[in-house]
Amino acid sequence: MKPDNNTGIKRIVRATGFSMKGLAAAWKHEAAFRQELMLAIILLPTALLINVSIIEKLLLIMTIFIVLITELLNSAVEAVVDRVSSEHHPLSGQAKDIASAAVFISLALCGLTWAIILGNWLL
Repeated sequence: MKPDNNTGIKRIVRATGFSMKGLAAAWKHEAAFRQELMLAIILLPTALLINVSIIEKLLLIMTIFIVLITELLNSAVEAVVDRVSSEHHPLSGQAKDIASAAVFISLALCGLTWAIILGNWLL
């Protein structure tokens, strides 16, 4: 039986530490994550400053976070695939390509959402 020393606040603190470690690793090792995070640093204040409804602001902000989340998951898939084997295998390529496609779709969603809302705002 597992000891009960990882519950409550201690578990939350440890989980937060692991999350910060993951963010630091993504920042250090993933150029795409760094680029998307820099874009988020510009777009988040922009979303808050433009004169659109609260729902539109929320949509703009949510799509930015969807891109970041998807990029983190893509990086995790790539790390696991690379850890399992350095040999080329069709399933390894397929896993990486599918994860990359998820990032592409999240970026398309973000771009489309921003284009529609900003387009409406500018008109």
